[in-house]
Amino acid sequence: MITKEEVEHVGWLARIEIDAKESDAYAEKLNSVLGYFGQLDEVDTEGVEPTYHVADIVNVFRKDEVTGSMPQEEVLANTEHKQEGNFKAPKIM
Repeated sequence: MITKEEVEHVGWLARIEIDAKESDAYAEKLNSVLGYFGQLDEVDTEGVEPTYHVADIVNVFRKDEVTGSMPQEEVLANTEHKQEGNFKAPKIM
């Protein structure tokens, strides 16, 4: 059970001003969420395989294959900021 004082302490840690009325409301809402977790703990999961991801995806990466690249002129065609065959960017330092 989360107390009003714990909510205020978390607010202090997060540098969030929480007044007494709000801390009561937050404590009630957080305890409601914890109640739902308590209901989940009661569910019989014997024989149920753990689910690490909702979609049964094993490898989402493509093969690393060498392919041709776009010609330099085509790459630079959409910018007006170019210099000596490269993109010209503002200096950072």
